[in-house]
Amino acid sequence: MFGYSMIQTVRNYASKLDRPLRNELVNLYKPLKFTPCFLHRVLENRLKQKKKISVIVQFHQEAYESGCHQIEGIINSHRKNKLYQYYSRISCCSADMTPDSLEILLTNCKHVKKVYKNREVHALLDVAVESANAKQVVRNNTMLTGKGTKIAILDTGIYPHQDLSGRITDFVDFINYRSEPYDDNGHGTHCAGDAAGDGSLSSEKYMGPAPAASVAGVKVLNDTGAGSLDTIMQGVEWCIQYNESNSDSPIDIISMSLGTEPYDYGEEDQDPLVQIVEEAWSSGIIVCAAAGNSGPDPQSISSPGLSDLVITVGALNDRDTRDTRSDDEVASFSSRGPTIYGQEKPDILAPGVDIISLRSPNSYIDRLQKYNRVDGDYFVMSGTSMATPICAGIVSLIKEQNPQLTPDEIKELLKNGTDLWEDRDHNIYGAGYINAENSIPK
Repeated sequence: MFGYSMIQTVRNYASKLDRPLRNELVNLYKPLKFTPCFLHRVLENRLKQKKKISVIVQFHQEAYESGCHQIEGIINSHRKNKLYQYYSRISCCSADMTPDSLEILLTNCKHVKKVYKNREVHALLDVAVESANAKQVVRNNTMLTGKGTKIAILDTGIYPHQDLSGRITDFVDFINYRSEPYDDNGHGTHCAGDAAGDGSLSSEKYMGPAPAASVAGVKVLNDTGAGSLDTIMQGVEWCIQYNESNSDSPIDIISMSLGTEPYDYGEEDQDPLVQIVEEAWSSGIIVCAAAGNSGPDPQSISSPGLSDLVITVGALNDRDTRDTRSDDEVASFSSRGPTIYGQEKPDILAPGVDIISLRSPNSYIDRLQKYNRVDGDYFVMSGTSMATPICAGIVSLIKEQNPQLTPDEIKELLKNGTDLWEDRDHNIYGAGYINAENSIPK
């Protein structure tokens, strides 16, 4: 087996291939176990020429342009190869490559820093808003509603629900490339309402923390709630580029109720999802990311939530009580820290159990979970996916009150304003339970 060329390539370039990609390349040879030996070489050559593997290729920063030029030449000379997207900020590109073209790239291109498998990424309000002390927050004799701020929902899309009427200012689709807002899954619509629904169809009963905030729908997940590193990276890159062209009406906050299983790249900053969200953070966009729904096991914080910069949000079960903390507890499913790199996470908890928000009619989730419908226009869901946009909505209020605050300053305000538990474990509860009244300066 070790005589096969791709096995030798994996061994020779193990440090340049992430573990999921190494495993996929080695597993290409499984069918040969059931094939006569004299056919092995023929089948190997066929596999190397026919099998498509979706990858993210990262080049050394100083050699990015040379690396891109070289990979273009390799891809253009091989059938079934395709180059998709460039990410100059993190010196990456995405492509479909056959094993033989990948072998040539690794052997001949000294500019390659790392090749990642383009892994799958998955999608992970009544009492909740009051429980987070985010209802009717008044500063300088003005009720804060998120007016003048914009939240990008990176998710499955947004259905044009009446509770968002006139406030879906932008929509981009990296799955089906449609131009008008839609949501064929339902998850993204719920998240948009968690952050910014105005409750107009429920007499303001089911209203998010920022009912006057603008919303940008960025569809990076398909109708079943799945996407890839590439689609998520495109979505974040679009937000950064949007702000470069729209300085008068920028995206202030990115809400990411999605994640992928954490893989140990040795250092957190080697994770391509972490790299791109930290670029957004550095550009001035506040990023709220779900901790994940893999609790109660430790080291279960998903990527990109394991970034040490972004605001990582876990889910609290407030037990439908507004004014008491005595019966509140972290949701059993909420992912726990430390991260696989030893960082304390999550940063904060927000309501995430039985959250009522916007329904996307006839979407995948709507058809699958009919009994979760509430009053015709709403839907109940649980998860750190719901906690994250609630946090994003509260960030919108802070940003409205003081637009000059940096992402780091807002993160500190949130953490310093939490309600606390005695003897809390920071890798379960983070800084504590989000409290908008305490977090917004007076």
